[in-house]
Amino acid sequence: MAQHGKKYVQATGLVDREKRYPLEEAIDIVKRAAYAQFDETVDAAIRLGVDVRKSDQVVRGTVMLPHGTGKEVRVLVFAKGDKEREAREAGADYVGAEDLVEKISGGWLDFDKTVATPDMMGLVGRIAKILGPRGMMPNPKLGTVTMNVKEVVQELKQGKVEFKTDKAGIVHVPVGKVSFEAQKLYDNIVALIDTVNRLKPPTSKGQYLKNIVLSSTMGPGVKVDISTIKAN
Repeated sequence: MAQHGKKYVQATGLVDREKRYPLEEAIDIVKRAAYAQFDETVDAAIRLGVDVRKSDQVVRGTVMLPHGTGKEVRVLVFAKGDKEREAREAGADYVGAEDLVEKISGGWLDFDKTVATPDMMGLVGRIAKILGPRGMMPNPKLGTVTMNVKEVVQELKQGKVEFKTDKAGIVHVPVGKVSFEAQKLYDNIVALIDTVNRLKPPTSKGQYLKNIVLSSTMGPGVKVDISTIKAN
């Protein structure tokens, strides 16, 4: 059985595992329970009442967190001509075409998100086996295959986050850092819940939002009372 350190044990002492806390209180506990010597990420894990074995019940989408994630996002754009210039002006970290495909084919992955104009997808398809398993492949359903390069790059830089239910029907999304003010974490979490609610599959039956747990990178999980979450 794994042995936890003294700091983790002290952190778990702040949490009643059987209790579901009001969102404001859950955020406060997560912040107080964080003990690492770095600015830990706060993660929201949302268990949904869906059957992910059925393709029409897989929940996938994006959310624009009003206060971002606290992480600098490195954006790579596959584009040429005017769209290449537009991407650079919007703040993209890397912009190119064949040169980037060659670098990525060689093992370079020093970026977080990718965007591509539609005409580039034939080229990008050559590295789909590299980008796909890492969740980095541009996807029209997520808005990352687009001619609106400027807008999408700016959104990704400002805190637009992708999410998808895993095999257990859980959505994991980073919602900020423990250094964030509690209200900013609250706003981000509410924005996420609102978005997930809007994406409820029509074929999903029974309770949709089943469980929400907040945690920091190193800290214990804190269950949230869903009824206390109110839209902005």
